[in-house]
Amino acid sequence: MHLDRSNARTAGRLGAAVTASVALLSAVGCSAGQGAGVAAAAGPADVRASAPVQAKADQASDDRPAASAPEPAALAGAQVHISDGQTVGVGMPISVTFPRPVPVTERKAVEGGLRVQTSSGTTGAWSWVKDQNLLDGQRVDFRPSTTYWSPGTKVTLHLGSHGVRRFSIGRSLIATVDTSTHTMTVNTEGKTRRIPITAGRPGLDTWNGTMVVMDKAPKVHMDSRTVGLGDAYNGDYYWAVHLTTSGTYVHQNERADTEAGHRNVTHGCVGLATDGTAKSFYDEVQVGDVITVTGTDKAVVATGNGYGDWNLTWAKWLSHSAAGVTTTA
Repeated sequence: MHLDRSNARTAGRLGAAVTASVALLSAVGCSAGQGAGVAAAAGPADVRASAPVQAKADQASDDRPAASAPEPAALAGAQVHISDGQTVGVGMPISVTFPRPVPVTERKAVEGGLRVQTSSGTTGAWSWVKDQNLLDGQRVDFRPSTTYWSPGTKVTLHLGSHGVRRFSIGRSLIATVDTSTHTMTVNTEGKTRRIPITAGRPGLDTWNGTMVVMDKAPKVHMDSRTVGLGDAYNGDYYWAVHLTTSGTYVHQNERADTEAGHRNVTHGCVGLATDGTAKSFYDEVQVGDVITVTGTDKAVVATGNGYGDWNLTWAKWLSHSAAGVTTTA
């Protein structure tokens, strides 16, 4: 499956908010160009630029200021997927992309220039992620060492001397889809409810693993002919919550009216009934919320297929970091 970007402008990896999206339904899920989600920067720098800090020489040996190390050129072209002032769910990593791959020898300096500050003093680390649509070295993500952010955390990202980005972590919503029992359990701030679902049928199974809501749109158009599945479907699907770059969604599906809670019949997406169930979930969920899928015969979703960062252990996450652990005081 793939992400069709031909019908929409992309900024970074995700589109700006729209009220409708044109999408393809692939053999393992739906694919869309845009949705109401995180928005990349319009340019490489925020309007609020921070001044570079010049290192000072040891006055005991020389009164002249020593030259600081030059700032990595990659920071000038950095794009951030979260807009300034946005509120996101507890699962959303900070993801930064670059127009060209960053050489391995420069990655530690780039991580050092991407300074993260939080109101909670979160411990975390940057890690280089192979994005599904980019080359190695074009994406680096930051996530906490603990499982997800603490609700209410205020986060500031400094892009070297090229600006800042400020955003907040909202309330916690963690949903778990059990494809073996055809049920999604939604835990919001300690309150739990269960929703009957239908997932990918055998051979077209839904991805296993933890995914983060990338964006959402009230309507997407899906045409099976574009992915070699003949005339199986061609129409609009509503209340679509986007989980992977390759096209996994939670969305309204008429077949869920009879099959949810009983059988898995979709092409890889998670289907919800048309009786208000799908819209209710759509209204509740926000970008950055966490959805974990269990019980399928498919592999765990790749880290760079959307935001699969939480599928790596902390040790594995650090193995792809150049600078290592950071405390965000």
